[in-house]
Amino acid sequence: MTTAEAPAPRRRRFGVWINVALALALTAIIVAFVGQPSSGSMSPTLEPGDRLIVNRLAFVGSDPAPGDIVVFRPDAHWGEKPVAGNWLTGALQWVGESTGIRPHVLVKRVIAGPGQTVECCDAQGRVLVDGEPLDEPYVVNDLPFVASDLDCDSTPMSSRCFATVTVPEGAYLVLGDNRANSADSVFPCRGVADPGEDCWRWMQRDSVFGKAGPILWPVSRWGGP
Repeated sequence: MTTAEAPAPRRRRFGVWINVALALALTAIIVAFVGQPSSGSMSPTLEPGDRLIVNRLAFVGSDPAPGDIVVFRPDAHWGEKPVAGNWLTGALQWVGESTGIRPHVLVKRVIAGPGQTVECCDAQGRVLVDGEPLDEPYVVNDLPFVASDLDCDSTPMSSRCFATVTVPEGAYLVLGDNRANSADSVFPCRGVADPGEDCWRWMQRDSVFGKAGPILWPVSRWGGP
């Protein structure tokens, strides 16, 4: 053995640590691009047990557009973060938040962007954006609405209804596909004739985490959303 050579055991130990570091880095990359809906608010498009690709690069050179399903960090207006069920999930949640690999995020559908006006509902119970009704085939569980009986002019008002609002600069109005079970941008304002400015909850542009991509798991739900 020459003086320039390292002892074989030392080289082997060094190689093991390199492999461990590479494995951890690869795991972090995979975890960073895999998301999971935390509730049923996007059902049936996305279910709580789904694992999906999150495209973190989708909005690097562009902004979210109406119809996009987005993953974003909610601000304080969206309420408290979910509490971990046990010490292990709590630790993983803390690590994810601290590193930015798996922060607390929500998954919703973009309905309107900055400067657009949104209201609900027209005579058929549809959401209007800039006065035009939306075609939303993905909504299968909406709040009750019956024209001339339980609508936006009845007493009581339909809980599907919300007042006209203009989306602020740098913000987006987002809703869940499962409207009857979605704590989204308009959730606190539904059924309120004259909501205050603080009623609305906006997805901020700088809080967008990525765009929801194909479902990886379970196998029976491959593809979409």
